[in-house]
Amino acid sequence: MAFDPFTVIQSLSDNSPASMFLRFVISEIDLGSGKRQGVFHAGDALMSNNDLSHRAAATLQDTFDWFNANLPHPNRFSLSGRSNRKAQAISWFRSTAVDHIARMRDYTRVLGENGIQTEVLKTRRPGYIIYEDDYQVVAYPFADTSC
Repeated sequence: MAFDPFTVIQSLSDNSPASMFLRFVISEIDLGSGKRQGVFHAGDALMSNNDLSHRAAATLQDTFDWFNANLPHPNRFSLSGRSNRKAQAISWFRSTAVDHIARMRDYTRVLGENGIQTEVLKTRRPGYIIYEDDYQVVAYPFADTSC
């Protein structure tokens, strides 16, 4: 039997039947992954537009800054270790990352108030996990993973 590093990585993860992963998305499709974009793309576009109230802009920026300080940055988003590969993996929050999820709800509330619809996707099977920490996993989605 051939060695499959993705099976090993996934078996080390807490992917018990009770595990749940959440992803906050908009309807736009990401060119790299072919999946729906995460909400930070929409927030960036709104901030660039300069068409936000001071309060809304401050909430988006404060939340973005909080995530930069409190969420580790994965070192890869592709199955290949090569740096020139297209990013195909996507990020999911662990359901136990309650502070992070609460911050995302604040962020998506501001997006909604400014006409951007968001959705929270949930799954127990995010895909082949290529990165994980206490708050998130980055996974190459299975064919049947809705994302």
